[in-house]
Amino acid sequence: MIDLRFVATAVATAGVLAPLVFAPAAAANPVPAPPYVDHVEWAKWGDLSSLRVYPTDSGRQASLVATTTGIDEAWSEVLTLSPDADMPGMFDQFLCHWEFAELGQPGKTSWNLEPWRPEVDDDMLVATGCNPGGTEEPF
Repeated sequence: MIDLRFVATAVATAGVLAPLVFAPAAAANPVPAPPYVDHVEWAKWGDLSSLRVYPTDSGRQASLVATTTGIDEAWSEVLTLSPDADMPGMFDQFLCHWEFAELGQPGKTSWNLEPWRPEVDDDMLVATGCNPGGTEEPF
């Protein structure tokens, strides 16, 4: 004899699971197209230098998508615009801003990188708001 409760449960379960099993795979968020950096400019804060990186809207959106493609392209754009930015600690600061600026301070005018900041581990970089070794500059 067939247990009708079992059949009813199996049919109900199949009705719930079938759409999930046969549903198309969800597409990952596409990375917005470059350019990611509008322009850069060096600024002075007292006797300290700061490279102000001005992201495009596309750069801001791409920074919210977890891929290495976007960061590699964006950093390449920074170095194309300012080859002298290729100094110790600058990429790490940029990466920190890329990963967290739009989450913590959306729409910030520029992501500022300073060659005078100490190189620190990722935990310290995040704990200091991407600005290790001193306060954030006032611009």
